Amino acid sequence: AKAMAPAEVSVIKHQGTFNGQKMNYTATAGETLLKNREGKVIARVYSTAYVKDGVKDTSKRPVSFIYNGGPGSSSVWLHMGAFGPKVVEIPSNAEDDGAAPFKIKDNAASFLDVSDIVFIDPVGTGFSKVDGVGKGTDFWGVHEDAQSIANFIRVWLRENGRWNSPKYIGGESYGTTRSAALIRALSGRFDDVSINGILLISTILDFTVDSGADGNEMVYMAYLPTMAATAQYHGKAGQGKTVEEFTEEARQFALNEYAPALLKGYDLKGEERASVLDKLASFTGLSKTYLENNDLRVPYQRFLRELMREEGFSVGRLDGRFKGRDRDNGGDTPDTDPSFYGIDGSYTAALNTWVRQGLKFNPDREYSIIGGLGGPWNWKIDRSRNAYLNVTPYIGKAMRENKELRVFNAAGYYDFATPLFGAEYSLNRNGIDPSRVTYTYYPAGHMMYIHHPSLKQLNDDIRDFIVADNR
Repeated sequence: AKAMAPAEVSVIKHQGTFNGQKMNYTATAGETLLKNREGKVIARVYSTAYVKDGVKDTSKRPVSFIYNGGPGSSSVWLHMGAFGPKVVEIPSNAEDDGAAPFKIKDNAASFLDVSDIVFIDPVGTGFSKVDGVGKGTDFWGVHEDAQSIANFIRVWLRENGRWNSPKYIGGESYGTTRSAALIRALSGRFDDVSINGILLISTILDFTVDSGADGNEMVYMAYLPTMAATAQYHGKAGQGKTVEEFTEEARQFALNEYAPALLKGYDLKGEERASVLDKLASFTGLSKTYLENNDLRVPYQRFLRELMREEGFSVGRLDGRFKGRDRDNGGDTPDTDPSFYGIDGSYTAALNTWVRQGLKFNPDREYSIIGGLGGPWNWKIDRSRNAYLNVTPYIGKAMRENKELRVFNAAGYYDFATPLFGAEYSLNRNGIDPSRVTYTYYPAGHMMYIHHPSLKQLNDDIRDFIVADNR
C-alpha cells in the first residue's frame, strides 16, 4: 500500500482591524487527518483558522468553530460573507452579483476581535474528502456528520492547546441542525467538550416546519410571518407599519387564529372561515380567490410565484427581497431561485482567490462549494419507527447538563428556507431554557449578511453575546 500523504498546511501571518481593534493574527489553511479508533486515517478535513497572536492566557480567549449547511455545503458563505477577515462585497439591495471581477475587502465588522474563528468544511465539501480506510457513509448522516466534526474539534483543541478556552459552535441553515447533533456528540459522554454558546443562524431544528407532507398544518403556520414580511417589503400588505410590527401581528394571527382554523379542517365554516380568509389576504397580499382555491393553505413555493405575478416576477426563496423573471408567467412555482443565482459566482471567486493566493493553500483539486456528496444523507436520528425529525431536544438536554450553555438565534425576516417562526416554535419547548436564548432579527434573508447593515449588526450581536460571557 502506498504511504499516506501528510496533511497539507499553509501558515501565514496577517494583521487586520476588527471592530476598531488592530491585531496581528495567524491564518492556518490546511488539512487535519481524522482517524478511526484503530488509528487509521479515514478523512482529510480542511479548515481555515484565524487565531490572534500574542495571547498569554488562552483561557480568556474564546474560539468559535463555524460551518455552513446543506447538508453538503462548504463553509464559504460564513467565511467569505460574514465572519472571516476578508469578505466579498456584493450588492446590498438584492440585485444579481454579475460577473468577475468582484471586490474582496477587509471585513471590519468581523467578531475576530473577541474570538478566534475556525471555519470547518465537512467531509465531501470544500477541500475535505474521504481518505484512507474511510467511506462516504461514515460521514453523510445527521449523527455521522456530527461525530466527524466533534472528532475534528477534539483534534484541533489538542493540537492548539485550547482545551480550557471558552468555546462556541455555530452554523447556518442545516448547520444549525448540525450544531444540535454536535452538542450531543461533544457533551454526551464523560469526556465532555463543554461549550459556552451555540450560534444558530437561519435555524432549522424541527423539520415539521419544513415538511409539505399532506396533513401537516404546522408548515402553513410557520411560514405566515415570513410571507407577511415579504408581502410588506414588496408593497402588497402592511403599509404604514414597520417590518417588526407587521411580523408580530402576523405571528399573533398565525398562533391564535390561523393555527386553530387549520386544525378544524372541514369544520371551519361560515363567518369564522370568512374572517380567517380576510385576515389571511391582508397578511399575505394574495387575493381571496387564490387563497380559497388553495383551501387557505398556500405552500410557500406557490406564494413566491403568486405574490408579484401581475408585475411578471417571482420572489426569492433564500431572500424574499430578490425578484427574478421566469421563462413565462403562467407557472405554479418559480423556475429557479433569484436569491441563489444572485450570489453564487462572487463567493466562489472570492474563496478561491483568498485561500489559494492570500493564504497560499493551493491544492490541485476543486473547492466544492455546495452539492454532490456522491451519496444519500442518512436522516434517521433514532432506531424507532419515529419519523419525526427534531434535533432541538439535544440542545435542551445539553442546557440541563451545562448551566452556562447559552443559545444565540439569528433570523432574517425574508427567509423562506428556514422561516423565523419555525425557529421560535422549536426553541420555545423541547426542554430549552428560554432565559438563556437570545433572539436577533435582520431586514434580509437566509444569508442576512449580504445586506451590508445586517452584516455589521450580526457581528455586533454575536460580539455582545460572546462578551457577555467573558467579561
